[in-house]
Amino acid sequence: MSRDIEQWLNGLQLGQHIDTFKNNDIDLRAAVLLSDDDLKEIGISLGHRRILLAAISNLANGDAPIQERIPEVSQPYEGTAERRQLTVMFCDLVGSTELAHQLDPEDLRDVLREYQDKVTTAVARYEGFVARFLGDGIIAYFGWPTAYEDQAERAVHAGLDAVAAVATINVDPARSLSARVGIATGQVVVGDLVGEVSSDLKTVTGETPNLASRLQSEAKAGQVVISTTTRRLLGASFDLEDLGPHDLKGFSETVNLWRVIRESIAKSRFEAAQSGTLTRLVGREHELGLLSERWALAKGGEGQIVFLSGEAGIGKSRMVRDFVKSIRAESQFNLNYQCSSHHTSSAFYPISQRMRQTAGISTEDDPETKLDKLEASLLPTKDGTASVLPLFASLLSIPGEKRYGPLDLSPQQFRHRIIEGLIDQVLALSQRGPVLFIVEDVHWIDPSLSDFLGEFMSRIAGQAVLMLITHRPEFTPTWSGHAHQSLISLNRLGRKQAAEIAQSVGGQELVDAIIDRIVVRADGIPLYVEELTKSVLESLVSKEISTFEDAIPATLQSSLVARLDRLEEAKEIAQIGAIIGREFSYSLLIALAEKPETEVANLLDRLVQSGLVFRRGMPPEATYTFKHALVQDAAYNTILLSRRRQLHARIVTVLEARSGTRQEDRTNLIAHHAFQAEDWEAAFKYSQEAGLNAMDRAAIREAAALFGQALAAGAKIPETRELQERSIDLRFELRNALWSTGAFEEILIHLNDAELLATRIEDSIRIGWISVYRSASLWQIGRSADARHAAQEALTINKAPGDLSLEIGANFYLGCATVTSGDCRLAETHFQNVSDVLEGDL
Repeated sequence: MSRDIEQWLNGLQLGQHIDTFKNNDIDLRAAVLLSDDDLKEIGISLGHRRILLAAISNLANGDAPIQERIPEVSQPYEGTAERRQLTVMFCDLVGSTELAHQLDPEDLRDVLREYQDKVTTAVARYEGFVARFLGDGIIAYFGWPTAYEDQAERAVHAGLDAVAAVATINVDPARSLSARVGIATGQVVVGDLVGEVSSDLKTVTGETPNLASRLQSEAKAGQVVISTTTRRLLGASFDLEDLGPHDLKGFSETVNLWRVIRESIAKSRFEAAQSGTLTRLVGREHELGLLSERWALAKGGEGQIVFLSGEAGIGKSRMVRDFVKSIRAESQFNLNYQCSSHHTSSAFYPISQRMRQTAGISTEDDPETKLDKLEASLLPTKDGTASVLPLFASLLSIPGEKRYGPLDLSPQQFRHRIIEGLIDQVLALSQRGPVLFIVEDVHWIDPSLSDFLGEFMSRIAGQAVLMLITHRPEFTPTWSGHAHQSLISLNRLGRKQAAEIAQSVGGQELVDAIIDRIVVRADGIPLYVEELTKSVLESLVSKEISTFEDAIPATLQSSLVARLDRLEEAKEIAQIGAIIGREFSYSLLIALAEKPETEVANLLDRLVQSGLVFRRGMPPEATYTFKHALVQDAAYNTILLSRRRQLHARIVTVLEARSGTRQEDRTNLIAHHAFQAEDWEAAFKYSQEAGLNAMDRAAIREAAALFGQALAAGAKIPETRELQERSIDLRFELRNALWSTGAFEEILIHLNDAELLATRIEDSIRIGWISVYRSASLWQIGRSADARHAAQEALTINKAPGDLSLEIGANFYLGCATVTSGDCRLAETHFQNVSDVLEGDL
């Protein structure tokens, strides 16, 4: 019995008694001998004594603690802690203290075990991870150790199932248990929890677990309450009640809460995810034309099968929706079936969901009412419906033996009869009018539905049916070889088309420069364009637009990280590649990976095979590119900040030692990685050097940005006279770059900063040049009097040391400003001074 008494008490959510147990020399060996009188003697309250006695009974009987009964979960790869978006579910048993008062410890133990088993089963059904047991509280994660694009939806399903399951536990004939659930989504740092449940609350850091706990405490018995971010991710997947803003302990601002009522009856994932008005479908005219051609053939009795393929977010569901809308005026029947990522093992799941919806069957209906509705919804077929009614009732889990008698069929016979019955229903419908039969996301299809589709495809050749099936490219359909079958692949949009979507979503709020940034990051994926644009609009409202390029909308994060998690060990290589950049070389990755080259090469092959990374050339000269900028961003954002800095610093060291890369490219790279590594001295040096290189190439705006980066790095370095001199000179270089862009007001701001530094170190020459440059900018913006004053200051400052260049500059701008004010004779004098100095210098 190796477990520590402190961990044991924390696991029971009774950590406040740790000191009491230690002061009385009670370890786990002594704990199994404690009685109620013993606990009373050391000052434990009645309710806590009951909980402790139940736990002691577990120990005394040799039963494994509940933590040790949790299935072991392994990470996608053996890595360090990660940053990621997590959905946390906190479930609590209502009235547990009263229960402890009323039940014998053994009975309480059995009740708690059943409660825990019900909740953990619900969590496991949706592939969540039970992280901790806190007495009668249970914390579960959705999105770790493996991310899912619909993890918020999975958490809510699990929460609803959990409270429903707990309600079936009877304490006595007159009373059942109830639970309440809080669910929150947010950014966390999650550590390595492989094979154990830690009692340390810091296994996940961030406010999300605390928020989930607070939401749970606001929920009433049997309720599931969710946070704002979770609600945004759900779209219209569930019917919700807005509970309004609440003041929660530990949160400085009010938090909006929503209660989940039930799953909604949205027909597809696309419809569930949408809110508000949709933008116009862009760039799919050709594909819509092909669908219209196949529809025309199907209406004429030549059944057609169309596979619509495209990566996540490319617009498959949107195109289906617009096609359905385009033929709505025609006489036709639309049957839409949506496959689900968390029901891949539920036989005929999309069919049963559609049947319930069509029949109007509600969970509140009694069995007889459900059967009546089912019978009314079926179409008469040549063999009648009597033979399929008991089959369909069984498929929908409606007790039908009383009405139809028992089903005496083997599983194989049952499935065959179901498939035949379903086909007969669709074909009967096609006799009344053409049928558009849609199955979306068949990459998540269950085996039974797959068998049905395979059989149905061979039966529609001479029927008025268009079967439209959507899937992602990684899915290979097993149904092929039909003459009436065709494939439409959706490719990424061009920049002009993507910009049109961004403009449509953003309206007049977005300037062209921001739209261009959105388009570049979205890489032609319509969903990415829309979500990034919405994120920018939110940033504009909160005045945080500067963080736009670092942020990934919450609606995309889980989907992107899920793709990375499927890489398993290769994910770490993707993360290192993301540190290097959108494009990275084989040789640099090998230098950073700290693994044998053969192992890294194999993992790179895995990355390429996944489709997330493209390769150009062959190792060791190969170069790799992330397929999407947002995939690179997602990989980068999962890495801890401390780990990022380490890798960026190692890149600086490697690049400094190399000479093969073109000098200006090398300098730019080192500047970037030094800044990210927070090596401020190197960042200052290389950013300035990169800015000067850019000026030589007339890349003025790039130079200004690099000089600005150097200034930001310089602000982090301890001040010395040398640094202050370099910082002033850097502002002079920045002034030269900004001058070419006409940013004279901005120049004045930087000159003011330079003057403060020069005054501090009493550098009269630099102060004089600041006055000259200030005079020039003031003259450019029409402030002639101020320009003359600044130039006169420069001449006054220059009298002692006598810098000829400075004197020339001061006289020149003094002359310019004087001309502008209308005194040409005086201006001529200043220009003559310039000439005299030049002649004297020669």
